[in-house]
Amino acid sequence: MAMREGCKNFQSRTYTGGETARYCALDLAPEAPWRCPEQCEGFQPRLADVAWVHGSLISPATPAEPETAATAEAQAMLAEAAMIVDMEVPSALEEVRSKRKRGLFGRRKDR
Repeated sequence: MAMREGCKNFQSRTYTGGETARYCALDLAPEAPWRCPEQCEGFQPRLADVAWVHGSLISPATPAEPETAATAEAQAMLAEAAMIVDMEVPSALEEVRSKRKRGLFGRRKDR
C-alpha cells in the first residue's frame, strides 16, 4: 500500500533544493517514503484539512521506488543502522544529563 497521505501521522517536508522527505511521525512505516504497512496500527484519518482546497505548495509526487529498496539486504542494513542508533541513545542522554547537572549548558539544575 502506498503512503497514506490522508493519515494524521503522515508528514512531508519540502526543502529548498526541491527534495521532499515523506515519513510516518510514529515511525511505523519501515518502507517510507514508498509504502505504509497494510494493516497499520497507527493509522488515524486526518481531519484538520477536510474540505480544504490545496494550493500549488503541495509536495511533489513520490519518486519511483529504486530497485534495491525492497531487497532483504537493504532492509537488513537499515535494521542494523537503527539498532546502532538505539544502542547509543542512552549514553548520549546520560552525557547531556551529566552536563546539565554540572551547569555546562549555561543553567544550573540542582534537582
